[in-house]
Amino acid sequence: MLCRVRRRQDLLLGGLGVLLAFGLCEAVSRAGLVRRSYLPPASEVLARAVELAGDPVFLDGVGATLHAWALGLGLACALAVPLGLLLGSVPVVDDAVRAIVEFLRPLPSVALIPLVSLLLGSGTGTKVALITYACVWPILFNTVYGLGETDPLAKDTLRAFGFGRLSVLLRVELPGTAPFIAAGIRISAAIALILAVATEILAGFGEGLGIFIAQAGLATDGTRDVLAGVVWSGVLGLVINSVLVWGERRLFPWAPEHQGRG
Repeated sequence: MLCRVRRRQDLLLGGLGVLLAFGLCEAVSRAGLVRRSYLPPASEVLARAVELAGDPVFLDGVGATLHAWALGLGLACALAVPLGLLLGSVPVVDDAVRAIVEFLRPLPSVALIPLVSLLLGSGTGTKVALITYACVWPILFNTVYGLGETDPLAKDTLRAFGFGRLSVLLRVELPGTAPFIAAGIRISAAIALILAVATEILAGFGEGLGIFIAQAGLATDGTRDVLAGVVWSGVLGLVINSVLVWGERRLFPWAPEHQGRG
């Protein structure tokens, strides 16, 4: 009961914040404090965003963006989780590759767009490669950190009963690390969407939500469409995050961050 009340309070406060931001943008534009060509009324932007929901061409672009998002995030998970388990379980390997990892991790994915575009072209392959590169790191480090937080008593108990290294990993370490991996995936999901849209905007041609925003920005009076595309980006990010948070609560209700939230 307390969890439901808390969730309702969170929803009400979140809704109130959205309404205040909407009202402020509407008032600033209507009052003429900012030229409408720079900041159209929020109601017009929202109406345009709703209108785009009935545009098949626009929806195909959104589908292309989500397709690249899903492929990149999936590849990042397939690479980062096994590598994180290896680095977290075998200190020698971790020491051997630590310098390489720390060199590659700070490189901004957006800065790699020209190089990757030369190698893979400007299609889905470039978006997927950049998304995968950016998303590997949160999942990788969360996996390594999760292994370090595994209950040592549980591991020692299994070893005392004769279980081998692989059995300890599968029976104790992997289940204990799963909430950390899920949190890394949730963080990477937002990064993946940012990279998908940003890569499309910088490419400037093809299909995708970012392409729509880029082309609208080149139009004489395209500010409304640009902002409508941004609204769609924000909504997609909100939906993705909400679904992943819901999944974490259902799969890992014992995790500290979900305690008392139901």
